[in-house]
Amino acid sequence: MIGTGFIYGVAGLMFAAFAVLSATDNANPKRFGNAAFYAVLAASFLLGGKLGDVANGVLVLALVAIAGSGAMGRGGRATTTLDERRAEATRLGNRIFLPALIIPAAALGGTVLFRAVPSLVDPKQATLVALTCGVLIALIAMHLWFRPRIATPLAEGVRLMDAIGWAAVLPQMLASLGAVFALAGVGNVVGGLAGHAIPEGSLIGAVLAYTLGMALFTMIMGNAFAAFPVMAAAIGIPLLVRHYGGDPAVVAAIGMLSGFCGTLMTPMAANFNLVPAALLDLKDKNAVIHAQIPTALPLLAVNIGLLYWLGFR
Repeated sequence: MIGTGFIYGVAGLMFAAFAVLSATDNANPKRFGNAAFYAVLAASFLLGGKLGDVANGVLVLALVAIAGSGAMGRGGRATTTLDERRAEATRLGNRIFLPALIIPAAALGGTVLFRAVPSLVDPKQATLVALTCGVLIALIAMHLWFRPRIATPLAEGVRLMDAIGWAAVLPQMLASLGAVFALAGVGNVVGGLAGHAIPEGSLIGAVLAYTLGMALFTMIMGNAFAAFPVMAAAIGIPLLVRHYGGDPAVVAAIGMLSGFCGTLMTPMAANFNLVPAALLDLKDKNAVIHAQIPTALPLLAVNIGLLYWLGFR
C-alpha cells in the first residue's frame, strides 16, 4: 500500500540530488555547507523511519548547527541568463503557469480516485500521495513541453532553496515544537496563569485571553499550528468549550484564524515574511510584516467579536 514511504522517498531523493549539485557548485564558496544541510535532510527523509528517535534528534541538531554557524550561502549555478528568461517569458506568456496548475488538479483528482481504491493507497495519506504524484506529472509535462536539460529542474530547485536557506524547514520544526510543548504540559501551566488573570465568570475575558493568546503565542513560536495545542489545552477546551459551552468547531476555527493574524506580524514566521523579502531582494527585511500589520490587527479585532457572537449563541 502506497503511503508516507513514497512521499518521503521522493522528497529524500530530491534533497540528495540537491546535496550533490551543491557540492559540485564551484561558484559557491559555501558549497559544502549547503551540501551538508541538504544531505542531512535527505537522510532524515530516506532513513528517518529506521534510525529511531535519538538519531533523528541528532539529525535535527545537525541541521541547526549547520544553519546557525553561517555555513550556508547562495549558489552561483545559473541554468539561463536573465535575457533568456525574459525572452521565454515573453514567448510563453501566461501559458508558463499551466504546468503549475497540473499539481492542484492532480491532487484533487487523485484524492478522489485513491479513496475509491483503498487497497492501492493508504486512505489517510491519499491527498499527500496525490499531491506528490501531481508534482511528478507536472515535472514530466514540463520536460515534454519546454524540453530543458534533465538536470535543469533540480538546478533551479537548488537555486530556490539556496535563496530561502534554513527557513525552508522552519515550519516543520515549529509545528513539532508545538507538539512537544503540549506533551510537556505547557498548556496546563498557561491555563493556570490565565485562570488567575481572567475574572471569575467573565466570558469576554476568556475570549480575549484565547484570541489574543493565540496571536501572541504564534508571534513567539512563528506558527499557528504550534501555538494551537498550547492555547487549546490552556483556555480553548477547559474554559470556552467545557465551562462556557462554546461550539468546539467555532472555537477551533476562530482560534486558528487569530493565530494566523499573529503569523502576519512576526519575523519568526520566516517562510511567510522573511523569505519573500529575501527572494525579492527588499532592502527592508521586515517590509512584508509592515505591509501586513494594518490587515492583521483589524482582522484580530473582528475575530474577537465573531467568537463571542457565533461561539456562544
